[in-house]
Amino acid sequence: MQSLRHINSYRPYWAKRFGTASVLPMSRAEMDALGWDSCDIILVTGDAYIDHPSFGMALVGRLLEAQGFRVGIIAQPDWQSAEPFKALGKPNLYFGITAGNMDSMVNRYTADRKIRSDDAYTPNAEGGKRPDRAVLVYSQRCREAYPDVPLVIGSIEASLRRIAHYDYWSDKVRRSVLVDSKADILLYGNAERALVELTHRMAKGEKVGEITDIRGTAFLRKHLPEGWSEVASTNLDRPGKIDTPVDPYAMEPALEKTGASCASVSAQAAEAEAGTNVIQIVRKPKADRAMQVVRLPAYEEVIKDPVLYAHASRVLHLEANPGNARALVQRHGDREVWLNPPPIPLTTKEMDYVYDLPYARKPHPAYGNAKIPAWEMIRFSVNIMRGCFGGCTFCSITEHEGRIIQSRSEASILHEIEEIRDKVDGFTGVISDLGGPTANMYRMACKSEAIEKACRKLSCVFPGICENLNTDHSALIQLYRKARDIKGVKKILIGSGLRYDLAVTSPEYVKELVQHHVGGYLKIAPEHSEDNVLSKMMKPGMGAYDKFKEMFERFSKEAGKEQYLIPYFIAAHPGTTDEDMLNLALWLKRNNFKLDQVQTFTPTPMAMATAMYHSGKNPLRKVTDSSEDVPIPRAGGVRRLHKAFIRYHDPNNWPMLREALKRMGREDLIGSGKKHLVPAWQPLAVKPVAIKSSATKPAAVSARTKKPVVQINSGGGRTRSPKALSKKSNRSTHNK
Repeated sequence: MQSLRHINSYRPYWAKRFGTASVLPMSRAEMDALGWDSCDIILVTGDAYIDHPSFGMALVGRLLEAQGFRVGIIAQPDWQSAEPFKALGKPNLYFGITAGNMDSMVNRYTADRKIRSDDAYTPNAEGGKRPDRAVLVYSQRCREAYPDVPLVIGSIEASLRRIAHYDYWSDKVRRSVLVDSKADILLYGNAERALVELTHRMAKGEKVGEITDIRGTAFLRKHLPEGWSEVASTNLDRPGKIDTPVDPYAMEPALEKTGASCASVSAQAAEAEAGTNVIQIVRKPKADRAMQVVRLPAYEEVIKDPVLYAHASRVLHLEANPGNARALVQRHGDREVWLNPPPIPLTTKEMDYVYDLPYARKPHPAYGNAKIPAWEMIRFSVNIMRGCFGGCTFCSITEHEGRIIQSRSEASILHEIEEIRDKVDGFTGVISDLGGPTANMYRMACKSEAIEKACRKLSCVFPGICENLNTDHSALIQLYRKARDIKGVKKILIGSGLRYDLAVTSPEYVKELVQHHVGGYLKIAPEHSEDNVLSKMMKPGMGAYDKFKEMFERFSKEAGKEQYLIPYFIAAHPGTTDEDMLNLALWLKRNNFKLDQVQTFTPTPMAMATAMYHSGKNPLRKVTDSSEDVPIPRAGGVRRLHKAFIRYHDPNNWPMLREALKRMGREDLIGSGKKHLVPAWQPLAVKPVAIKSSATKPAAVSARTKKPVVQINSGGGRTRSPKALSKKSNRSTHNK
């Protein structure tokens, strides 16, 4: 691998003389107005083009423009033919292809595999503007339009499908997206570093097929290159039956198992001097990890064996730390999918460079007055960091953005707030969020760089907070205070998900947050009440929630404010039984929570919980045929029941719940008393209640209790809202 180079240190490409575009062109007329005869790179995206750093194509486009390249955008093209992909002509270097800030399948389908009627990333929320598996379709059309133009794929969709992966929507294991898309190279994770290097090298004449040494890239090979050594993943983390270790004191059996005989040992002893013991030592040279590749089970193996699939998923997650990860290879037929180690995270200086680029901070003028819900959600928010060391098994942020937190400088963040104040139409003085994948991991890192590079843990906060993790919130507190003091800013709200197990380590932070940055409601995500389910999620127990709740209420009272926690929970997560959901329902009833919007767990590619869902095994430990079996709420009736438990207050669910309670021997919970979960009677006429699949509306307030009617959403890929999705995207060629 080549040495690390800062992304802003390259000599600009010659086309930088054309200057900076007010918005990147989406038509030939716009190219003509800029004086361009062609584009160097054309980016194809499944989202509407919004020139804002929370949207992947804008960030990538502006980054490449800053490097001197002419970048055009083809947004949400009609994929029925290749003609729309010719709209900007033939690119000089490559097509950059992404499904958008969201996985196209998560975007288009509910957790029950029903097509959604709207799309938050489309003008006027119009549905049907992107195809299923958009990366594959767009790649095919680009190849038809210009067969000789290289294809560079990325985005969260491609990133999470870089190896053989379970696809929930077809209920089967699919091949790597590299194989099916026939792309030349895949950039995974936050790909700015790889993207800049790749583009400059291609601009100098290197062929994309010969560029195989960039971290964070994946490509196809025919065979192992010279100088590399290979280690089978099954030797590192052996799946299947483990042979009983040889007893060193049981000489006869041991000799038989090793193939040696007493006679051969006696012969060796006879050749040695009397009184000496013969020990045969075979020393192997220590392998160079930088030139070592880990072979995952082949696609043809994992499609037949769910245990091997779970094993491959576990190994991929263990080889995710840029400080010690090795390259991975997985055979697909006669080709090898080769994954270079993950990218080195951006420094604070590089993060500032990316986010300080001259974004217009609004949708492309071609959309006129159309409303784009995702834009409306994030237009007054600021992304202060990326990455997540939580490692929640149902969430794909860690798999995509990595565990190492990348933070912007205080000065860059405050400058962006001033930009919003001065340039974004409709600003009323309220910043809707200072956050990212999480609200409170800003500038947190391992106390030791050496330990961080050597660590192979899946989470820094499970089963408890690592003693080597710096959980100091002082930098974030200082940022909040300075942001509040900016002239023209009336309120700073925190809308990103809060890690309350981290927050309780800093009462000063909780007080600052509760008394200055909560607009009546604060969203947090316990996800479940039962420890056995939480252990499969790698989430903290309810003790941390209770401690945070006590702090929240105490500091709210001190400030003289009536504020409420809005907890999120997941239905039908792997490892959940009917009894677990019943206990959660009873917890909700005791705490007077009535959940409004419900979605069950959605298995998204590469998430650890998805490996559980597909295999029925727990990949958080070594996976074998006889290892822990995980109960999977897979059948539609079971998933509906689990949702019904969460919405125990909905009369439409009472018949199903009464039947389940009788089957579970819990008829004592049927009745009209406070201790009962559902009544024994059924209303004669009950208006059907729509169970929505996403929590995009503000929390409602019960007219009777004056307390919030809580919303719930699923954990698959952490698809909370358009706002959350846009922030959890890789802002690179691709989005959480």
